[in-house]
Amino acid sequence: MESGRLGAEREPLVERPTVPDGYGLPADDSGLLEWAWAEEKLSTGLNYWVATVRPDGRPHATPVWGVWFDGALYFDGSAETRRMRNIASNPNVAVHLESGDEVLILEGEASAVPPPPSRALAGSLAAAYAAKYVAHAYAPAVDQWDDGGLYVMRPRIGLGWTLRPGEEFGKSYTRWRFPREAG
Repeated sequence: MESGRLGAEREPLVERPTVPDGYGLPADDSGLLEWAWAEEKLSTGLNYWVATVRPDGRPHATPVWGVWFDGALYFDGSAETRRMRNIASNPNVAVHLESGDEVLILEGEASAVPPPPSRALAGSLAAAYAAKYVAHAYAPAVDQWDDGGLYVMRPRIGLGWTLRPGEEFGKSYTRWRFPREAG
């Protein structure tokens, strides 16, 4: 299994989202995007916009660097940032990639990875970060998160669509619903 890919038992349900009349969605499943399309975007995306909620209910969004690994988005940063303080008080987040033409939005929960992460996980993430962000010279050490600072977002719902010149609006509008983990 590739590092970013979900196992077959955790593949999301692919369906058409419910939208108001007039959005031009096909009545059938033609044009739905496959989850593999979304995973490719998540694996290769450089900047992920993370939207959180402040304790007083106001929204907050910031871009982060991250790694899509084993069906989750891992990102790092200080627990003192507004983003991480928001996550500590309300784990519900939305993540959006940068494109407005090839849209991918995930909704789910984020949480701190208890320190220290396993050496296998830390090694895989550090190697993935180093390969992905080589142009930015970001190569975290395997022990970088031993005292904290590593977070994971696990999606519950995803939305995606493409809108390229000549494409029919709404045809690819797709929702993915993720199975809940047992236990």
